[in-house]
Amino acid sequence: MKQMKSDAGQKHFKTVKLPSGEEVSALGMGTWCVGDARAKRKEEIATLRLGIELGATLIDTAEMYGDGRAEELIAEAIAGQRDRVFIVDKVLPSNASRSGTMTACERSLKRLRTDRIDLYLLHWRGEVPLAETVAGFEELKRAGKIRYFGVSNLDLDEMKQLWKLPGGREVQTNQLLYNLSRRSIEWDLLPWLQKHRIPVMAYSPIEQARLLKDKRLQKFAKQTNRTPAQSALGWLVAKGNVIVIPKTGNRERLKENFGTLQNPLSAVESKELEKLFPPPTGPSPLEML
Repeated sequence: MKQMKSDAGQKHFKTVKLPSGEEVSALGMGTWCVGDARAKRKEEIATLRLGIELGATLIDTAEMYGDGRAEELIAEAIAGQRDRVFIVDKVLPSNASRSGTMTACERSLKRLRTDRIDLYLLHWRGEVPLAETVAGFEELKRAGKIRYFGVSNLDLDEMKQLWKLPGGREVQTNQLLYNLSRRSIEWDLLPWLQKHRIPVMAYSPIEQARLLKDKRLQKFAKQTNRTPAQSALGWLVAKGNVIVIPKTGNRERLKENFGTLQNPLSAVESKELEKLFPPPTGPSPLEML
């Protein structure tokens, strides 16, 4: 993981290298449930714009989020600065046939008001064969509609299946539920991803704010002069090959999240958190939200 200057030129921002070689923001912005309430729209747009200015240029969304409303809100937020952002979008498994993927992507492009998606993911595994979805992704790449593709919520067996397919090794990430309280991927999936140099994109990194109420985390945060959110996010960022995508539609919370990078966890502090939140002692089914 490297550091780069944001466009604002005032901050150094950590990055994670994709298998393609391109570097993206280690701390991005999620948009799950963003755009659902009209009263919050102005603040949510302002939050995305502030995040971009500070260096969080990776924005994650999905066609499922608000039936496209999140994509439409992102379009408004990035107007005039599309080239500064790295857009991650996701296709529903029900739309993930070869032709369905093409059609779904076109709809997302229209809502985003852009000519390309930087990284297009299969949202989760459905009934459509992975080979068919990959074929759709490859066709979209050739057409210039997407730059890269990846997956979300695929377990180890599914990743192994994908890896054997023609084009399957072009996968750039696996977006997974991963945080201090959800460490089951560390048993077998994470080591496999690390071996193949595929970064994890960690969604719900503070467990939809539930982690912030945990007494163990609160105590650690107080002792280390951080907030609970900064502690939980910092643990993930410190891992080096993890892209973290917390969702917030509030500028003050966004600034709090960015404090994670200004006061990174030491190796000792990371180990202390791992003792407070130990991983499972055996394999378990992939967790999803």
